[in-house]
Amino acid sequence: RALLPLLRTGAAATRLHRGASAGPGPRRAMALYRTEERGRPCSLDYRVFFKNVAGHYISPFHDIPLKVDSKEVLSRGEVIHVKILGILGLIDEGETDWKLIAINVNDPEASKFHDIGDVKKFKPGYLEATLNWFRVYKVPEGKPENQFAFNGEFKNKAFALEVIKSTHECWKALLMKKCNGGAINCTNVQVCDSPFHCTQDEARSLVESVSFSLNKESDEEEQAWCFLGK
Repeated sequence: RALLPLLRTGAAATRLHRGASAGPGPRRAMALYRTEERGRPCSLDYRVFFKNVAGHYISPFHDIPLKVDSKEVLSRGEVIHVKILGILGLIDEGETDWKLIAINVNDPEASKFHDIGDVKKFKPGYLEATLNWFRVYKVPEGKPENQFAFNGEFKNKAFALEVIKSTHECWKALLMKKCNGGAINCTNVQVCDSPFHCTQDEARSLVESVSFSLNKESDEEEQAWCFLGK
């Protein structure tokens, strides 16, 4: 699913928002991230930690410009360069949880997609299937169906970019402790003037405090198929 973007700088936001070209700058930037898995997959103690090309840990909540999913099957923690097409306002257990609709700039069909209307035109049924999945994906846990803002209408690219800008301002306020972040962990390694800034040694200690055991043989046992009637 598309995760709410938390942009580190205005310049990074501009490059990614326009997304008309997969230019060398953003593409190189996306390739500089590595991941380290800790804990048992498909369990609550599973974690994916991000590192830069130098092997230094970074905090993805604060230090990676944009993370979304693609129709291509990606590795856990993979960071890609995308074109923003639109947005869906999911109400998840009473809280707004924006879902960005985007396409990988390296997708063979990326040149055809510029706004949410192009998804309806070239991929009929995709948006309806996405809406239905977000509506019912928590039902197997015994939770009620999710609701949506705007009666489930997918808003266009311009609306999505305004949400991203607003989110970026909220992000800056969180990192500079200008608002109450509640339980949100704002610890970071790159925003040097943030009161939550930590050193690489402190970041490494945090990562090493998490169990490293990866029992991938249990993956299939942990997964379950759920079927919902129409």
